[in-house]
Amino acid sequence: MKAAAFDYIRPDTLEAVLEALDRAGDEGRIIAGGQTLVPMMAMRLVKAELLIDINHIQTLTGIDTSAESLSIRACTRQAEAAASKEIINNLPLLAKALEHVGHTQTRNRGTVGGSVANADPSAEIPIVARCLDAKITALKKGSERQICAGNFFYSAMDTALEDTECLTEIRFPIWNEEVVGSGFHEVSIRNSDYALVAVAAQLATDSGGICTRAAVAVGGCAPAAVKIDAVGKALVGRPLSDTDFDEACGLVVEALDPDTDVHATAEYRQRVAGRIVRRVLEEARAEVYEARNE
Repeated sequence: MKAAAFDYIRPDTLEAVLEALDRAGDEGRIIAGGQTLVPMMAMRLVKAELLIDINHIQTLTGIDTSAESLSIRACTRQAEAAASKEIINNLPLLAKALEHVGHTQTRNRGTVGGSVANADPSAEIPIVARCLDAKITALKKGSERQICAGNFFYSAMDTALEDTECLTEIRFPIWNEEVVGSGFHEVSIRNSDYALVAVAAQLATDSGGICTRAAVAVGGCAPAAVKIDAVGKALVGRPLSDTDFDEACGLVVEALDPDTDVHATAEYRQRVAGRIVRRVLEEARAEVYEARNE
């Protein structure tokens, strides 16, 4: 199939992008990497009267780091983010997740902002954003707002972005606890296919090994990535023993109510999610132990 007919513009400034969005309303769509939007248009799952290309807006590319957060501008390529020392050193959970995103070719074109804006329930970057409670910046003509990831992802391909808004930046918090470890893992039919189940986890402990903070998010088991707050609450104040992890994994299964589809049954996704949560928690714990013993 081919996309329905559409008009195309390539503004030179962010101001011009916002002006075009304001004029187009719900008939306009932003295109950056196009790795999700173009196939969806070709399959007639999305129809746009006007495509607004933001690839050449200089202010929408780059990575900035402060003591409290790491900000990735919307048009930053996924391959650039995966190779970034700033991300590897300050946000290793995202670095791990990026290794699972698509293929080399799609990462070379796909953007970090595009993955978040398209909100595929199995996409890796939104899962990390949900796990760490990232803040998403949305601009429209005359105003700007910050949206917490917990309020941003509504359902599959459905977000809090308004028709006239452009996602410009994702700000991930940097945990500054004494010791931090992270883990990311997913299960797919083939390497680089969409994940049937994907899990992101991050743990922090004090110098004595007692958990002071924990976060777990699961993708592929609901219309949007799910952060399971009960796991974090169960692990805080604990020494992160195998027994603690057993209890946490039981909470994961209780919190998920996935659907059955052509790829996997609900029971399979539930069972696998619990096991992957255990795996990523063990990976994060191993990093914590290694850091404490350095």
